[in-house]
Amino acid sequence: MTPLEQLWNGWRATYVHSAGAVGAVFADDSISVFTRLLQSGLADEETHIVFRGEFTFAIMNAFPYSVGHVLVLPYREVADLDQLDPEEFIELWATVASAVKAVKLAMAPGGINVGINLGEPAGGSVRQHLHVHVVPRWNGDANFMTVTANTRTLPEALPATADKLRAAWRSAVA
Repeated sequence: MTPLEQLWNGWRATYVHSAGAVGAVFADDSISVFTRLLQSGLADEETHIVFRGEFTFAIMNAFPYSVGHVLVLPYREVADLDQLDPEEFIELWATVASAVKAVKLAMAPGGINVGINLGEPAGGSVRQHLHVHVVPRWNGDANFMTVTANTRTLPEALPATADKLRAAWRSAVA
């Protein structure tokens, strides 16, 4: 590892040491980090959940590609789209559409990436729990840090972004 591969972002320490931390030791490794967060009993403000529906929810990505990076997931832990019930499938995509609206309202990005990594070869980091990425993008956001140092810079703390998105979500679905 070269010295430029990491940037200190101490504001995330609270999340990293919480029940939702990726890489934390759990008694049951058969469930995803997302299921652990849902079962933790922590408030949405602590887990960075920004929306809850009947079958799906949206959460801030703890390791975002850009500020405002949201994940939309079914509550039920499934690995692939074809494992969703029809109700889950419909609500998943409706929630993705709402997430896009909320991100546009809260972050005013120049564009948005929406995508899913299905399976290990596709790069899925939590392969057992399907999640759709909604990533705000701006001209120039893929700056030299990502290209030369394999590092991302985030100008805003996760809780602040989550608060903005919760407020925007209410407006987006109204």
